[in-house]
Amino acid sequence: MIVIKEEQFHHKLLDATSMVGAELSEYKGSMIAQGSNHFPWKQDEFTLEMLKPTTVASRFTTVQLIDKIKKAFIANGLADTHFEFALASTSPLGMVTYWERQSGNFGKLIEDSANCYSYIYPIEPLSGSFAENLAPREIIWVIVPNSKGIILKELRWRIATAGLYTIIIFAAFFLTVNTILRQKKLSEIKNDFINNMTHEFKTPLATISLAVDAMKNDKVLSDKDKMGYFSSIIKEENQRMNRQVETILKAALLDKQEVDLLLRPVHVHKVIQDVADNFELQLEEKKGKINLQLNSFNDLVDADEVHLPNLINNLVDNSIKYSKNNVPPEITISTISNGKKMTIRLEDNGIGMSRETVKKIFEKFYRAHTGNIHNVKGFGLGLSYVKTVIEAHGGEIKVESTLGKGSIFTIDLPLRKN
Repeated sequence: MIVIKEEQFHHKLLDATSMVGAELSEYKGSMIAQGSNHFPWKQDEFTLEMLKPTTVASRFTTVQLIDKIKKAFIANGLADTHFEFALASTSPLGMVTYWERQSGNFGKLIEDSANCYSYIYPIEPLSGSFAENLAPREIIWVIVPNSKGIILKELRWRIATAGLYTIIIFAAFFLTVNTILRQKKLSEIKNDFINNMTHEFKTPLATISLAVDAMKNDKVLSDKDKMGYFSSIIKEENQRMNRQVETILKAALLDKQEVDLLLRPVHVHKVIQDVADNFELQLEEKKGKINLQLNSFNDLVDADEVHLPNLINNLVDNSIKYSKNNVPPEITISTISNGKKMTIRLEDNGIGMSRETVKKIFEKFYRAHTGNIHNVKGFGLGLSYVKTVIEAHGGEIKVESTLGKGSIFTIDLPLRKN
């Protein structure tokens, strides 16, 4: 666009200058008497010695020449274009011998050829006129300063539109690539979830199948204790499957923001104590322990009596699951309050998490161990559930973790207003 516009601009300047030059050339074909005041005489009234050819500079002032150039510029679509000009006499070789007329800044611009565009038109008498070979040689020199700036100014809307379309194209490309990457990530998450769910359901089904086969044995059928034992296994595995199904259904409800909280006054210290008691046997088995530092002077919050224990339970369960091999898990739960909110801090000495994992642990279905790795069981829904429930209570959860050293979860819950 710029190259084409430059060519068009140069043609317009050439046409405008040529128009002025052609008009001025008409005046070089007439003669005036020496000493007369620009009065035209017939050719046959005086001898050539008594006559002298007129010059353009002798007929027009600088203001009149500027006016003619302006009219020519308007006629060629250059109405708002600034210009400088000069009228000069030249030698037979084309060298300027005398500057007859010139505008104020012409002298400065003639030296700046890099940023200015100029055009020179020779003013010759009309062919066949009496003064064709007698009139002095003259040129009109028109200079337009900052021609590139003028062209860019005229193209500013086109350039802006082109730039806008370029941005739109890049934005569309970015969104397309981003969508593809997100779809790829969702596909991987879906595959991981299916793998984990298949494993979680396959284990209890296999156990139930073995128990049913055992109960068909004649020796087992005649033994009430063994029948009771295998029946309890079937019941326990059935309950386990039900819990898994409930977990998935809860995740679906959380995804639809359909968390129904039944808020009642709850003492958080009692909830924490009950959760710690529930994990006592599991920790003893691993030679671990829970340290409670319940220092909050006020532990009364408006909370759901089912969801609040569940979220504490999930955090403690994760700390035990992700403990180091051959290292007894040690979990510290502490509380403080400042009058408006209560802070629960859970710290463990587990395997910890990388920065990348910390950014994603609250995402649904995300697990640090994915695919077919099942050393830690689950669907990757626990921490997503925890975050959703805490936010539904008007609270906030934060996590700090160092790989190989452990993690710290900090929960802020608003205290119950009196």
